Amino acid sequence: MPNPIFRGAFTALVTPFRDGRIDEAAFAKLVEGQIAGGIHGLVPVGTTGETATLSTEEHKRVVELCVEITNGRVKVIAGAGANATPEAIDLVRHAKAVGADAALVVTPYYNRPSQEGMFQHYKAINDAVDLPVLVYNVPSRTGSDISNETLARLAVLPNIVGVKDATSDMTRASLMRLMCGEDFVMLSGDDPSALGYVAHGGHGVISVTSNVAPAAVARKMDAALAGDFAAALTWQDKLVRLDKALFSDASPSPTKFALAQLGVCTEELRLPITPCAEAVRPVVLDAMRAAGLV
Repeated sequence: MPNPIFRGAFTALVTPFRDGRIDEAAFAKLVEGQIAGGIHGLVPVGTTGETATLSTEEHKRVVELCVEITNGRVKVIAGAGANATPEAIDLVRHAKAVGADAALVVTPYYNRPSQEGMFQHYKAINDAVDLPVLVYNVPSRTGSDISNETLARLAVLPNIVGVKDATSDMTRASLMRLMCGEDFVMLSGDDPSALGYVAHGGHGVISVTSNVAPAAVARKMDAALAGDFAAALTWQDKLVRLDKALFSDASPSPTKFALAQLGVCTEELRLPITPCAEAVRPVVLDAMRAAGLV
């Protein structure tokens, strides 16, 4: 039987701000709410955590905070990507040093490496740090798309254990499972299609929606992974409007707006992301009502 080391719903955490600084108290409140909701793991300083706007010191502090607050109760997969390989290695080393369970390393962005360049990037990380690494493939943001063939080459390395796949391509998921093996962790990076991704052999989701609805997203994944797709579809129907609404403006602005309605954190973001547009706010609120959150 396949035994992937990460299964279920993992939240791509927002990074709360107040007056230009990381709001550590709000971050702790967010983490505690996630754990109380039954989420299976947490992913600090990914895309949703506005990592592109954090200094290296801030990035590392958020990872440390997440590990400290979580205290082993759920898995922590630390965002640790960079388009310079030595910088990525440094962030993965830090994640290991502070006790994260794994690192999420995005494909190098902007410089658009070849497939061989991406293989060598991840191999260098694999060779430098003894920590499980998930490849984060999100071509719409990075301009680079790692192929299933390259993932299959990486899957034989001891520390490259899986992927966060944000392509929403179900056929790709089925072929990936066949090419990389059933122990290779396959987590969806797209909330609306995560149910389908599990049906194609995936092991869960790294979710934005679970910032706002951790219990519902966790139950959806629990049902799907247990093979109860009728129950999972019921949760899908409750959540799909919210899944879409949270991306109806530049992420994570709708998510921070929703969290502010729940009293978790402020709406504050860092430029170039601006507060949720006025026209989008009622869409988010309607979706929250449909999900039973307000």
